[in-house]
Amino acid sequence: MTKTDPLVVFTPSGKRGHFPVGTPVLTAARQLGVDLDSVCGGRGICSKCQITPEFGEFAKHGVKAEESGLSEWNAVEERYRSKRGLKPGRRLGCQATLQGDMVIDVPVESQVHKQVVRKRAEARDIVMDPATRLYYVEVEEPDMEKPTGDLERLQQALFDQWGLAHVIGDLRTMQMLQPALRDGEWKVTCAIYEGEGLGAARIIQVWPGFHEGSIYGLAFDVGSTTIACHCVDLQSGEVLASSGLMNPQIRFGEDLMSRVSYSMMNEGGAEAMTKAVREAANALIGQVAAEARISREEIVEAVFVGNPVMHHLLLGIDPKELGWAPFALATSNSIQLWAKEIEIEMHPDARIYILPCIAGHVGADAAAVALSEGPNVSDDLVLIVDVGTNAEIMLGDRDGVLACSSPTGPAFEGAQISGGQRAAPGAIEKVEIDPVTREPRFRVIGCELWSDDPGFERAVGPQGVTGICGSGIIEVIAEMRLAGVVDEDGSIGSAAATGTERAVPDGRTHAYLLHDGSESGGPRILITQADVRAIQLAKAALYAGARLLMDKRGVESVDRVVLAGAFGAHISPKHAMILGMIPDCPLEKVTSAGNAAGTGARIALLNSAARREIESVVRRIEKIETAVEPRFQEHFVNAIAVPHKVDPFPRLNSIVTLPSVSFAAGGESGDGGGRRRRRPRPAA
Repeated sequence: MTKTDPLVVFTPSGKRGHFPVGTPVLTAARQLGVDLDSVCGGRGICSKCQITPEFGEFAKHGVKAEESGLSEWNAVEERYRSKRGLKPGRRLGCQATLQGDMVIDVPVESQVHKQVVRKRAEARDIVMDPATRLYYVEVEEPDMEKPTGDLERLQQALFDQWGLAHVIGDLRTMQMLQPALRDGEWKVTCAIYEGEGLGAARIIQVWPGFHEGSIYGLAFDVGSTTIACHCVDLQSGEVLASSGLMNPQIRFGEDLMSRVSYSMMNEGGAEAMTKAVREAANALIGQVAAEARISREEIVEAVFVGNPVMHHLLLGIDPKELGWAPFALATSNSIQLWAKEIEIEMHPDARIYILPCIAGHVGADAAAVALSEGPNVSDDLVLIVDVGTNAEIMLGDRDGVLACSSPTGPAFEGAQISGGQRAAPGAIEKVEIDPVTREPRFRVIGCELWSDDPGFERAVGPQGVTGICGSGIIEVIAEMRLAGVVDEDGSIGSAAATGTERAVPDGRTHAYLLHDGSESGGPRILITQADVRAIQLAKAALYAGARLLMDKRGVESVDRVVLAGAFGAHISPKHAMILGMIPDCPLEKVTSAGNAAGTGARIALLNSAARREIESVVRRIEKIETAVEPRFQEHFVNAIAVPHKVDPFPRLNSIVTLPSVSFAAGGESGDGGGRRRRRPRPAA
């Protein structure tokens, strides 16, 4: 294989390689370690290896993919399509062969090790004040002497019995109203949406008599990498079902600017991404409705949050204006609309509320985090970091709140990492390295045992150890720094310099062998120099954003740090601080808020007053645009060091001792290659 052979890039893994013309996509996937299922061994029988080829200009990958990049549709695929159905745009990886450069998406159902989407609903006390409620009324029967219509008499009954004025009914209301009134002997239950403002309310549904059932709503967090959905009982507030899936837009670009670029460079690109995210939302609605044992038609309301690019694409707005200064939003206000306006499949008259955006790169998801965590009412100075592909950062207290966005990229999610993968069973998520022997041990998702515990291999199951996810890569690099395998500049030392044979040559640099599963047919997981650099760049962007807000506030430290987001919930505060992801702070003051954006969406769903509150709070948040701040680059460069080039981190240094080692390009220590003095590793 040479660089003149076709290049194939697989998403969402990001793995890529050159293969000769005529290579089946399944073969390329297997050789690259891409998670593409196949039961029949490529015979075209099982259909497990379905793929979605993507066409267009992919600036992020340096690829222009054309339809001629794959072989033509063949008889095997046609037979499968005609007998069992094949989704439009899908191909079979065992049948389609590479003819040119391609970008290939592996859909969730074609992955052996499906991601664990960990955006669960956090326990939270919420004051119940939903925008949609049920009202039981007794309506005056029609009379020859009072020739008013059924709708008008229902409106009068709602005013007389519940004090509801300006209740609006539409054609659909009238179509269902007359049979409901007569079947219920002039007694009906109405679902009424009161979130319109200006004192108006809308009739969503009418049932005859007293309606025994409930009504339901959805809280959506549309993230760059994952989409989470919670189904909630609007009367009790109980979360009945939660589900999540990978954002299918990843195939158009892993980070936000790649997706904006795709929109700019490909005609119809924005429409394709809009279609993808709406289809994913509808798939999630089907999943949570089935789990909650309700029908879609019983779901009468939804709240959506997301960053500005996700916000615009969900609404069918081309996000290209967010690709350059002044990063203009189509609107920063909250939005209310009919679900059918954006092709979301719920009750025919379901209403959708979308939280306001804060700025061009700080969206409704950040507003939801502010609603959930309340930095504006905090007595101490709190730094809130929503860790993800695009990190939203807030710093504030009762005296004011500042916010910015920092482009961390997908490395924290396991992308751009040699052995990286999304969070799924078999992925390494926790790591410890002995400071004397430099021998590692680890835990994987789906198993409570450590890798050196008896019975580990049996407990892991048939899939074995499959790779390393975001929390694992953070812990292993921090542990390598603690053990003296990585120096302050992020360089990995040689075996001679570090005192461990796990430091192996890797081209002109060195890598650390975390796990060798090759004897059992599993992967050989190395932490390479490129992996360390990718994490350094990501964490430097995160820290620089936080430091910029601290500069604006005129402070050198913060009282506490809150890690938000599904990924933030699984980060070890100690390891995050060793890496220099977050400013120096007492470890006991570093806490996780879990999926705070999802919690904020759920608060807005269940408490209509909270919507007015966050709309007011957002107007008072001071927005800082990192792209035009001259000191951001200075902070970024200093933050590339592990943990930092100039900031002292006194609290961190009081609990851990970071070895004073320095490795040259060849991996030799700064003192001529002699063994460094080993220091005892303090307890966590």
